[in-house]
Amino acid sequence: MAAKLSGGGGGRYDVAQNASINVTPFVDVMLVLLIIFMVAAPLASVTIKVALPPAAAKAARKPPKTIYLSIKKDGRVFVGDNASDIDTLGDDLRKAVGAGNPANERIFIRGDQDVLYESFMGVMNKLQDNGFYSVALVGEDKSGLK
Repeated sequence: MAAKLSGGGGGRYDVAQNASINVTPFVDVMLVLLIIFMVAAPLASVTIKVALPPAAAKAARKPPKTIYLSIKKDGRVFVGDNASDIDTLGDDLRKAVGAGNPANERIFIRGDQDVLYESFMGVMNKLQDNGFYSVALVGEDKSGLK
């Protein structure tokens, strides 16, 4: 597949048929891109080491009346030690709170580690629907374990 560059006959401008592709420019471009990415990749990650000070916060004081809401693995709900139902949860919490404003009361939720997300969110939605907006999640303290 050669092209004839000059008019008639042979001569010094004859181009012989050349079926090979010159890949040298392609390799040059790829090597330049490789070098650019090798230099730029370490700059994209954060490698700054910071020695953070230990937290010295005092323990928060407990509210005068602690109301625990427990969610079992099978989805059963308890207010304190009393069994409740998702439909009557708001009324049961109001009884446990007493005459206080539900928006000012903090509810401590103790959920089993294997509780379904659907059950947990159902309880959270029911709390919000009944005006209980201050919620604390209770977890097991494993800070002393090594």
